[in-house]
Amino acid sequence: AEKKPIVVFVLGGPGSGKGTQCANIVRHFGYTHLSAGDLLRAEIKSGSENGTMIQTMIKEGKIVPSEVTVKLLQKAMQESGNDKFLIDGFPRNEENRAAFEAVTKIEPNFVLFFDCPEEEMEKRLLGRNQGREDDNIETIRKRFRVFLESSLPVVQYYDSKGKVRKIDAAKPVEEVFDGVKAIFTSNDQKAQKVKSCSCAIL
Repeated sequence: AEKKPIVVFVLGGPGSGKGTQCANIVRHFGYTHLSAGDLLRAEIKSGSENGTMIQTMIKEGKIVPSEVTVKLLQKAMQESGNDKFLIDGFPRNEENRAAFEAVTKIEPNFVLFFDCPEEEMEKRLLGRNQGREDDNIETIRKRFRVFLESSLPVVQYYDSKGKVRKIDAAKPVEEVFDGVKAIFTSNDQKAQKVKSCSCAIL
C-alpha cells in the first residue's frame, strides 16, 4: 500500500501570521510549505494555457475552480519528493475542501487554525506595507468578511471531526511558535506510535 502523505491545512485570517509560522515549521519539522495563492501565481507566470485561464478568471473577479487549485497542489506534492505538507490558506471554502478530498483522496491529519482578533490583524496588515496593493483598510476589511463567511465553515467542519488545533495568534511570534511546536511534536509522537504498532501487527 502506498504511504499516505501527512497533510496539515493552515488557516487563519489575513495577517494572523500564517506565513511566518509556516517558515518556522518547515525549518523545525521538515514539512514542505505549499501556498495555493503562490501556486496559482506561478502558473499564471508560466504562461501556460491553464495560467492564462486562471489570470482571466482572477481579472474578472471570479473564483478559480476548486479542481484547478487542487490539481496544482497535487502536482506540487508529487514533485516535492516529501511526504509531509503544510497547505496554507486552503481550503478557502467548503467547495475547496470537498474537491481536495475527492480529487486527492486525502483527509488532513489536522487543521492548524490561527485565531487572531480582527483589530490585531488589521494593525499588522497596515503596519507591514510590503507594497501589497491589497493592504489598505477597505480591502483588508473585505478580506476579513470573506474569511469569516467562507473559511470559518471549513474550520467548523473539521472541528466537528476533532481535527482542529487552535493557536492564539495574537501573542508575540516566539510564543505563538511555542504553541505550534507543542502541537507538531505531539503529532509526530503519535505518528511514530502508529508506525510501531502497525509493524508489530505485521
